[in-house]
Amino acid sequence: MQFHLDDMTCGGCARTVTKAVQSVDPGATVTADPPTRLIQVDTSASEAQIVTALREAGFPPRAE
Repeated sequence: MQFHLDDMTCGGCARTVTKAVQSVDPGATVTADPPTRLIQVDTSASEAQIVTALREAGFPPRAE
């Protein structure tokens, strides 16, 4: 699944986003691209679980 995160602007943000996703699914793979503000998430968790984790981390997503 792919998300657009308006507030992800740097590598530190990308690390926070990755930790948030992996708090739900430790085996998840997150590919973050801060310049485009896009993340690609490979996970067994539901989209709702990932969206909740991202919101709680301060990065409310827009589905792409």
